Amino acid sequence: MPAQRRYPPEVMERAVRMVLDIREQDPDRAGVVGTVGNLMSIHPEVLRHWVKKAEASRRDPLVEASGNDRLRELEREVRDLRRANDVLRAATLMFASELQLTQPR
Repeated sequence: MPAQRRYPPEVMERAVRMVLDIREQDPDRAGVVGTVGNLMSIHPEVLRHWVKKAEASRRDPLVEASGNDRLRELEREVRDLRRANDVLRAATLMFASELQLTQPR
């Protein structure tokens, strides 16, 4: 039996959100869970379980995230996106400097 993997909550939320968004945009599309699972290196059955759990909590009006929880989630996402932008900026500068070094003068 393979070892269980622990996924960070951000990865879980993002994967579930992707599946639900795709299903909302194209309800007839098949294989969404498998596609997103492969894209994010998450076993499809694990992702399917997360999606079912999220859908069940969406239907239950008693299990709604409070405004503060949503705000924290959005702030976390903003931090992640800013971090990703910083990495992309650094990579752009690195590639630009490599191009300048390889071009003849």
